[in-house]
Formats: sequence, C-alpha cells, structure tokens
Amino acid sequence: MRQAELSTREALSPAVRAAAAGLLTLAAGVGIGRFLYTPVLPMMAAGAGLDPRAGGLIAAANFAGYLLGALLAGLSGRVGAVRWVLLGALGVSALTTAAMALPLGVPLWAGVRFAGGLASAFVLVGASALVVRRLAALGRPELAAVHFAGVGVGIGLSALIASPLLATPDSYARVWLWGGALSALAVVLVGWLLPREGVSLATTPPSGTRGKLGALVLAYGCLGFGYVVTATFLVAILREDQAGRWAETWIWLVVGVAAIPSVWLWSRLGLRYGAARVWRWAMLIEATGVALSALAGGVLALGLAALALGATFMGLTALGLQEAARRTGGDGQKAMGLMTASFGLGQMLGPALTGVLRETTGSYVWPSLIAAAVLVAGAFLVREERLKDGAP
Repeated sequence: MRQAELSTREALSPAVRAAAAGLLTLAAGVGIGRFLYTPVLPMMAAGAGLDPRAGGLIAAANFAGYLLGALLAGLSGRVGAVRWVLLGALGVSALTTAAMALPLGVPLWAGVRFAGGLASAFVLVGASALVVRRLAALGRPELAAVHFAGVGVGIGLSALIASPLLATPDSYARVWLWGGALSALAVVLVGWLLPREGVSLATTPPSGTRGKLGALVLAYGCLGFGYVVTATFLVAILREDQAGRWAETWIWLVVGVAAIPSVWLWSRLGLRYGAARVWRWAMLIEATGVALSALAGGVLALGLAALALGATFMGLTALGLQEAARRTGGDGQKAMGLMTASFGLGQMLGPALTGVLRETTGSYVWPSLIAAAVLVAGAFLVREERLKDGAP
C-alpha cells in the first residue's frame, strides 16, 4: 500500500505536485477559511440572532488576525521548516472553521475568527513564497496561476456547502462543520503533495534593483478596504430581498468561478500592457461592480457585481504582490509581508464600518459607495516605474 502511494506521487511531476498543493492550500486556508463566512453570515443572523453590527465586528476580528499574521509572517526572518509551519496554519484554519459551529456568542466567535485570520495570513504568505519559488526553480512559473486559483475554488466550495441542498437557511453549524471537514482533508492532501525538505521564506535580493513602494502599499490597502464590503456582505445584501434568496448560492458561486482564471488573465495583461495600467483597469472594474450593487439593486445587478468582484480581486492581489517584489528587487518575503499587512488593515476597517453604517442607515448603500470611491482612489495611486541601476 505504501509502495502504491509513493508510485502515485512520483507519477506526478514536482511542478504539478507543487501547483496542486498550492491550489488546495489556498482553497482551504483562504477560500474556505476566510470566505465561508460570507454565505454563512445571513444563516447566523437567522439562527443565532446576529445583527449587522455584530456580524461586521466578527468579520473585522478575522481580518485583524489576518493583519497580525501578515506582520508576523513578513518579519519572521528565516524559517527552517516552512512546510510544517504551513501545515500547522492549515490545521488551525480547519479547527477554527469547525469551531464556529459552536454556540459561543459574539465575543468568542470573534476570538475564533481572529485565530482563523492569523492562520490564513500564514497560509497565504507561506504558501505563496514556498510554492511560487519552487515553481520558478523548476522552470514552471506559469503554474503559479494554478496555485492562486485555489482561492476561487475554495469560494466555489463555500457556495456549494452553504446551498439550500445541504443546509436550511438558519443551519449555520452544519455549514461550518462541512467547511472544517473539507479543510482537514486538505491538510492531509497538502502534506502528501508537498516536498519534505526544509525551505526558508527568506530571500536574498539582487543589488541595485530598488523602486518606491509607498504608493503601491497604500493602493493595496485601498483594495483591501474596497473589495471586502461586497466580499463579506454580498449574500447578506441578497438575503434582505426575499426575491433574491433563490440566487444566493449561484451568485456566490459566480464569485468563485470568476476568480479561478483571474490571476492568469490579469498577470498576462500586466506583462503586455504594464502593471500600473492593468491595475487601474481592474480596480475601476471592481469599483463599478461595487457601486452597481449599491445603486441598482436586484439579482441581476448583484450578479454583475459578483462577476466583477470575482474576476478582479485575486488578479489584483497577485498583480500587487508581483509588482512589490519587482520594486524590492525580488525580496519577496518582506514585500509580501508589508503589502499583505496594508491589505489586512484595509479589510479589517471595511467590515467594521459597514456593520455600523448598515445599522445606522438601514441599508448597505453608503458602505458600498464609500468602498467604490476608495477603489477609484486606489486605481490612480499606482504609477508605472522603472527601477534604478538599469533594472527593467
């Protein structure tokens, strides 16, 4: 049996194994670990009496954990066994996802989501540094798009396990347990696929290839704030319209499916037209979708908003990280940690403000319009920049 298992693994090329491990890692640790909350939020409102302010605070706690995790991962220096750190973070993500099924109350739910956000940051930073570097070393950097597609796959799975076929409108506990079980399965599969040799997250940047990060970091924070309102409350917005309930599953599924090819698409466009120009296009598309969800209303408008969100937010995430690494001469760990921290701060503030404004105004219109305006501002912060000392 052991020999058959080894033969099966050896039949897959190292690059395919690394890309598959990356896909499963992001599907579980980010797609489910972070975004399952979106389709479950209205269920918790119905089954546990969660009001918009409390829902926003729990979401903000998750993103606060993500912010702290990004800072720790970015400042951690050399890590001799990234594989074990990554598997441990995935395990914590699985446990905290399942723990949300318990009737803990708002303070403890917030604490659980904080721990889950911490784990998600280590998953994203660690997996991206490990998998992307390994794919580059193997001469297959194009397979990084498969790795980043994992977020869309996880969002798609979160839509399916929260669908009426598996859960009643208020059976939030069952959905969280499904998410925890799938994430636990991912831990086993990722452990089987990832190489066992020790790796370091640290890199040695080539000399003389420095650019400015300030505006890019700020723009990345705008992305975090702007996308998260729709990403967190899209299903809750649908739930407020009785006619929209039938569409909850497929609209959230649209986000996941659109996200799957988005990194490949926007990365290709960035290579052809320049990262700054393509960043602007994608941010404006996303801002249009967010504004549409506020101004038009109805299932069709929210469906288009879901398409705009899914088609851009992971592509923008990858574009920003790639450009930051380029401007820091390849120092991926520090650049990724700084960018992810800015992103985390933005997405921590977004849900908290949205929850307060929703309870104050009685709708999600103003939070969505503010988010759209922040995205527009972030679109024009990034400028194309040639690096110093002859770098491209």
